[in-house]
Amino acid sequence: MYWLRELGQYLLLVKEIFKKPENQKIYLRQITFEMDKLGLESLGIVAIISVFMGAVLCIQMAFNITHPLIPAYTIGLSVRESVVLEFSPTIISLILAGKVGSRIASEIGTMRVTEQIDALEIMGINPATFLIFPKIAAMVLINPVLIVFSMFLAIGGGWAAGVATGLVSSNTYIYGIQSFFIPFNIFYALIKTVVFAFLIASISGYHGFMTRGGALEVGTASTRGVVYSSIMIIFFNLILTQLLLT
Repeated sequence: MYWLRELGQYLLLVKEIFKKPENQKIYLRQITFEMDKLGLESLGIVAIISVFMGAVLCIQMAFNITHPLIPAYTIGLSVRESVVLEFSPTIISLILAGKVGSRIASEIGTMRVTEQIDALEIMGINPATFLIFPKIAAMVLINPVLIVFSMFLAIGGGWAAGVATGLVSSNTYIYGIQSFFIPFNIFYALIKTVVFAFLIASISGYHGFMTRGGALEVGTASTRGVVYSSIMIIFFNLILTQLLLT
């Protein structure tokens, strides 16, 4: 029954998070700050992983497509579909769950054990809304930008690898990218991205908010935030795929 209690506490906290804020101007400024800290500071790792994973996808696809009846442009098409449907929205979100989720949980957990959250309550401020809502809003707004950025870099990385190794010509790869394009796939990827962003910020924020004890418990809360966020991303990936693509 432990997981039922955890789920109940999480849902109650989410209800508190979305209560009307006391001062909207302060929240808008805080959302902008969180977009920079949680999103823009992740551009580097997103860029590096996307470029190299796109290159690996292209090389692997080229070595696996050996049948003479399969056209070479299938390499570009396969890289595009892999990146748009699964790699960028899901794998990058899992990476951000580790980087951003641990930061959110440890930051809020530290505020809890140092009694800063208690001080906010004494001042009449809803700490759940003040601390967690800007993070959720920032993640939901900036994560789609990161994912689109990742898509372009991964496909570009595949092109660079294919051309540099001579596995596929530039024109053939670009033709494959353009072939049989389904615009709904982008919409599907962005829906997943928004849901995953909400899960990362809210679950990590919950574990940080519920921290009790000292520095050791903050570390435990950070680990739990990352683990539970990753599990829920995989779970909701299955649900959203079933709902939107079947």
